Amino acid sequence: MGEGFVLGPVRALDLDRTSHLHREAFEPMGERGWSRADIAGLLASPGVAGFLLTEAGADIGMAICRIVAGEAELLAIAVDPAQRRRGAARRLLGAVVERVREEGALTLFLEVGADNPGALALYRAMGFETVGRRSAYYPRGDRSAADALVMRLTLS
Repeated sequence: MGEGFVLGPVRALDLDRTSHLHREAFEPMGERGWSRADIAGLLASPGVAGFLLTEAGADIGMAICRIVAGEAELLAIAVDPAQRRRGAARRLLGAVVERVREEGALTLFLEVGADNPGALALYRAMGFETVGRRSAYYPRGDRSAADALVMRLTLS
């Protein structure tokens, strides 16, 4: 599973591909997918890093994180819906954890929809703990908004 994955940084020429992955993962849930400009703006910010995961030339997933003053945040992780359950999200999250540790972060935070059992299972398996909740945070189209769980991984 996932033996042929190739992980690299998101570069300027990858913005459309990265945006496409984000939209494909999040728009079906009723959230707004990030545009090319959204991703370019994030990557131009201090402390932000992006990862693009491919396999045999096909885009599989992306992740973007930010490191500031000893704390890091996973801003987004998205896997092509047709490629899920192959270890791509675990590989991306592992790359984020490794990167933020190298940059000296002591904790890594993320937000995830309380209605996303697959993501919650991955984050818990990787050692994240729930430390907060934001009620009705994520829009869900014609359904009720979902709560966001704030999760933390201690890196020290």
